[in-house]
Amino acid sequence: MMQQYDFFFFFFFFLEEREKCHQLILSLLFAPRTIITSSRKFSNATFEEIGHLVHEIVSLAETCCAKGADPSCYDAGSSALSAKSCGEDSPFPAHPGTASCCAQEGLEQKLCLAALRHPPQQLPRYLQPSNEELCQDFKKDPKDFADRFLHEYASSYSQAPLPVLLGSTRTFLSMVSTCCISPTPTACFLKEKLERKTLSLLTLMSNRVCSRFTAYGKDKVTFSYLTSLAQKMPSASFEDLFPLAEDAAEVFSECCEAVAEDCMQKKLSEHTAKLCSALSARDERFADCCQGQNLMQNYFSISALPPAPTPKLPEAQKPTNEQLCSEEGAHHAKRYLFELTRRHTSVPDAFLVKLYDTCKKVRGECCSAKDPSTCLDSKHQRMAEELPPFLEKANQLCRQYTELNFLDFKKRLRESLTQKMPDASPELLGQLVEQQAEFASTCCPPNSPPLYCASKVSAELGEVCDGDSCLLS
Repeated sequence: MMQQYDFFFFFFFFLEEREKCHQLILSLLFAPRTIITSSRKFSNATFEEIGHLVHEIVSLAETCCAKGADPSCYDAGSSALSAKSCGEDSPFPAHPGTASCCAQEGLEQKLCLAALRHPPQQLPRYLQPSNEELCQDFKKDPKDFADRFLHEYASSYSQAPLPVLLGSTRTFLSMVSTCCISPTPTACFLKEKLERKTLSLLTLMSNRVCSRFTAYGKDKVTFSYLTSLAQKMPSASFEDLFPLAEDAAEVFSECCEAVAEDCMQKKLSEHTAKLCSALSARDERFADCCQGQNLMQNYFSISALPPAPTPKLPEAQKPTNEQLCSEEGAHHAKRYLFELTRRHTSVPDAFLVKLYDTCKKVRGECCSAKDPSTCLDSKHQRMAEELPPFLEKANQLCRQYTELNFLDFKKRLRESLTQKMPDASPELLGQLVEQQAEFASTCCPPNSPPLYCASKVSAELGEVCDGDSCLLS
């Protein structure tokens, strides 16, 4: 409940311990933390909307945590806050689910409102200003600077675990307040940024992995991680990589919503050690990434590795109909998709996950049909005809993006499109080049945003499903 309703976590856990409650309010930690938790929950809200919300929560906390406060203080105050949220002129962040919550009453209404959350930003929008700009804004109004930074940073990295965000924002503001009054600010910033590099990487990486975990769930994120490793090291077998993928998914499951301060750093470091132990002796690129003593930097290096060249392998062995519909059917399907991935090392994650979803859907339809074999055979036939072009198109696009600089990549795209569409106008060709280049630059890299790229796959690479009829089995 603490994470699901972190909007009101303070009251649920501290209201009965009024001395602790009062001390936390006086420590001035509550308001910044409330900005962070509110900005995480409503990552598309404006600074002004978050400001109204934070003001109400802090005022409620100050009133209800005061010594001698009425025992009904929080219940009455939160009810008033809910009523204000349901008003037509509510100053709080807009959310499409607000109306359905407001149709409820009492505690159900309050818990429903507390559980509302914006979908995360697809692409983090926070860009750190220059040192000079930071100090200029900080000296103008330190509190406003801090509040705006907390809002922008927490909104952009809303999927990072709360303890990671708290630590990262705290050290950043400490760096700014220290270096902006230093006689040698440039040297100060350099020193402080080096010291917080691990925490910066942890924030970036945990936001990425937890965004993927939230979007995919544990089973699908295991598959996504498995195929990512397969593309970086296609010489490794399913048995080599699948346990590592399961281990990574377990880390994300434990730590993305954990309240322990060191969960993500500790568990992700342990996972990195397992990766390096299992794979560095078999691959020079992994060995280079694993040389350093800082495991978080090693993990960042591994995650950023581009796909390896596609090896020459025999055609992937398709599972039989009996295998697909057995108790181990899901495992056989994963193994087959893994083998396809080894043979197409540049196919983007969003495309592979779409194949995974399609595979799951077809197994569900055919294995429960009156004649599973006939159903699966028809899917096999369509897959053999239509899936290879999709894979090759995706593989070629992202391979070229990886191997060429961006200008040469766009030039190659234009040449290819001109050959395919000789009668197209220069304006149309230019539009298509920009569209495909934007897709490639966002969705071909290994850490692409999952939901954003999933919505782009069909438009850019074609449909794998036609109505209710899907290709893959």
